Amino acid sequence: MQLLQPPGWAAAKGYANGVAARGTLIFVGGQIGWNAAQQFESDDFIEQTRQALDNVHAVLACAGAGPQHMVRMTWYIVDRVEYNARLRELGEAYRAVMGKCFPAMTCVEVSALVEARARVEIEVTAVLPDA
Repeated sequence: MQLLQPPGWAAAKGYANGVAARGTLIFVGGQIGWNAAQQFESDDFIEQTRQALDNVHAVLACAGAGPQHMVRMTWYIVDRVEYNARLRELGEAYRAVMGKCFPAMTCVEVSALVEARARVEIEVTAVLPDA
């Protein structure tokens, strides 16, 4: 995997501007902040984010992949003000689950998610390199 950083651009913080990779593609459908039994344990944004990231991690593991194989993440959040206000906590939760793996990322505020209690939904594309 190669991170793509155009010459002269300021360094991206918490994400990559682009990623080039070759191998088996893994597509992780949108994961929300409920547990394996599809039950919410919290309505807190950070706790739901941590759980959604744990869920992404678990799906990646099914393919023999991990956070280091992520090339793209899309986050759907219901409150961008809270997202920005809690960036420090969000970063801590992210690093606790994903380490220092920062793929290309997009974050979009949406009016609602399909599950009414969901505060965040995260989808990922990963590439498991050829042997």
